[in-house]
Amino acid sequence: MDAETLQSIRAMVVRSKRRDEVFGLVGVAALMVGVLTFAALFLDMAVQGMARIDADFLTSFPSRRPAQAGILSAWVGSTLVMLVTAVAAVPLGVATGVYLEEYAPKNWITDVIEINVTNLAGVPSIIYGLLALGLFVYQFGLGQSILTAGLTLALLILPVVIVATRESIRAIPQMIREGSFACGATTWQTVRDHILPYSTPGILTGVIIGMARAIGETAPVITIGALTFIAFLPPSPFQGTPPFVNADWLLAPFTVMPIQMFNWTSRPEAEFQVNAAAAGFILVLMTLLMNGLAIWLRYRLRRNIKW
Repeated sequence: MDAETLQSIRAMVVRSKRRDEVFGLVGVAALMVGVLTFAALFLDMAVQGMARIDADFLTSFPSRRPAQAGILSAWVGSTLVMLVTAVAAVPLGVATGVYLEEYAPKNWITDVIEINVTNLAGVPSIIYGLLALGLFVYQFGLGQSILTAGLTLALLILPVVIVATRESIRAIPQMIREGSFACGATTWQTVRDHILPYSTPGILTGVIIGMARAIGETAPVITIGALTFIAFLPPSPFQGTPPFVNADWLLAPFTVMPIQMFNWTSRPEAEFQVNAAAAGFILVLMTLLMNGLAIWLRYRLRRNIKW
């Protein structure tokens, strides 16, 4: 190889390194824009609302007097709605993803299903609200209840969970399946003992993204009739007499944190704006706590996986 060729190769390597450095700087700049924007909004809410956050704020019902208003019914409603959403969306989404990847035949029907699932992830949330209004509220007669809200948000995040499940399963090396089949395992045994354990960390990532989106949604729950002012709590899910479980809370009226914030920000009094900032700060903390739990489970599962 002559000197001119070596010099050309060195110049090409230098240009490639410069492109990598430029791309890295652009990526860092884009990341910082998002991080700094979130940090600025979070700090602004903290500065405005921190003085308002205390035990009374968390344990009081909404009130027309801003100094006495609280978020008890809102955070309880958000918690119960998220519980229904997780119970409905996660098992169904994971099962659908497993079926499409491990069981479904590769034909035009599954291709149509895959295209529709992918497209559903980009449908505006208000469409899901209108669908739930006609299906769950009027057709099934579930009313404007916690169950309706949870099922609505479950439909909203279901495509995200399905796509994340499929991508996590695809990332598993084919030799895992081949080794399991070679030992005489069935498809279900392979899925249960190998595919799902290895793909669970990736599936949890999709669940984190979906639940974080669902807890902050306002349009669907407004469409199905969530209350903007509610001064009572749903019935307790548990009771002291057999069967110790009470399902009446599923059909109870509700409100959620975003709607409570919307109600306060629409009022002209400055004190209500402070309440809205405090509620927003609590909502972000709830989201971070929920995501932190899922991230902890994900890393714990990754640490226990043995390839």
